[in-house]
Amino acid sequence: MDHSGAKLLPFYLVVDVSLSMQGSKLDSANRMLPAIVDALAENPILSDKVRFGLIDFSDDAQVRLPLCDLLDPDLTLPALSVRGGTSYAAAFQTLQREIDANVAQLKADQYVVHRPAVWFISDGEPTDQKQVWERAFAALTSARIYPNFIPCGVDQADIKVMGSLIHPSTGTKTMSLYMMEPGHDPAKAITGVAEILISSMIQSGLSLAGGGTGTILPPKSSLPAGIKQYDPDDFV
Repeated sequence: MDHSGAKLLPFYLVVDVSLSMQGSKLDSANRMLPAIVDALAENPILSDKVRFGLIDFSDDAQVRLPLCDLLDPDLTLPALSVRGGTSYAAAFQTLQREIDANVAQLKADQYVVHRPAVWFISDGEPTDQKQVWERAFAALTSARIYPNFIPCGVDQADIKVMGSLIHPSTGTKTMSLYMMEPGHDPAKAITGVAEILISSMIQSGLSLAGGGTGTILPPKSSLPAGIKQYDPDDFV
């Protein structure tokens, strides 16, 4: 099939499945993909514009759902389960390999591929050494096909660590951090992140269909309760 000129926006959801995610937090994470599928089904124009992939990480990172059309009738959604630690480096390295391979294949299929958007959810601090995960993140974000990276922290995630993952953090199109406010329910915060992601996906996809470009984040006034948005300037 000739896809010449057809535009695609890849989305990647990268989810922490360390042992601390056990229970209601993991249940909320597992409800994210079905909610995204429902949102796409209600906005069928987007199925031709959006592709979605899922990576989970603990001591290692695994591609749980290769980049795909979520409305494919033959698709089976994976179920996340907890494993071990929290290797940010493994997540970033696996993500970079996937983005490189996926974009190369889509371009070979004659698609016009817009910059991928990555939604990264963690409930704690990385268990690998700081210089190791920082080096992996620098490689990801300095690559020719770097993603728009939107970190989302819940529960015990460190706001300074998460803030350092906003990318781009300078220029005209910066991304943001979404952080659970203290005292709120982490499982509900993950559900809130899903709402923000879905809103962004719909707005970005509709913009793409209308000739726009880029990842669009929802206005701060529309955020779910218990989640605060931070911009790069908040960490200067």
